[in-house]
Amino acid sequence: MNMALPSRTVREIEPEPSAAGTDIAGLLLKLPDPYQVDRCRQLLQHLIQVIDWQHDYLAFGRRFAVPRVQAWYADTGVHYRYSNNMLRHRSWIPGLLSIKADVERLAGQRFNSVLVTHYRDGRDHVTWHADDEPELGDAPVIASLSLGASRIFQYRPKHGNDENQSMPLHDGQLLLMKPDFQRNWLHAVPAQPEVKTPRLNLTFRQVHQTRGRADGK
Repeated sequence: MNMALPSRTVREIEPEPSAAGTDIAGLLLKLPDPYQVDRCRQLLQHLIQVIDWQHDYLAFGRRFAVPRVQAWYADTGVHYRYSNNMLRHRSWIPGLLSIKADVERLAGQRFNSVLVTHYRDGRDHVTWHADDEPELGDAPVIASLSLGASRIFQYRPKHGNDENQSMPLHDGQLLLMKPDFQRNWLHAVPAQPEVKTPRLNLTFRQVHQTRGRADGK
């Protein structure tokens, strides 16, 4: 089933070329910002309050803390595991459904889930990884919406000795990560102790291993 919607014009990010000449233009796409500054502030404050945050995760029969808090919202029957971490499923809430519709319209893609990550301040971070779990299929397209504090987004090839590249992700910025980015690149959000205010990152995904209905009810 083709999940693509009619596409809109997007602006390709032009990162600095790596030493080996690796070019990721066309793999990271900056979409039009969906919200004005005041609306971003409202969404940040609202979502921090209403989301049912998960402060740890279960792996290998043990619970582990992570340097951030997160929540997984998805259509009924849609589950997701990364790094042997099964995220607890939550049904969509109105605020997230509204944002999802706006993101889908700009991205030209359908999504059935979102991972919401709360970086409470600059000490919270996520280490190098790729969103290439089997549940996401062979060609994952992920839309990433940032709300709140600007944070550095780092990326580097999975193979080779190229230096890390980076870009800031600002309040209200919408970034589309194309399939080859997850196949061939790692990314991270490093700690920035000087940042004292929170950031939310909403990564919308299409999970293909589902059970039951997929209508969000």
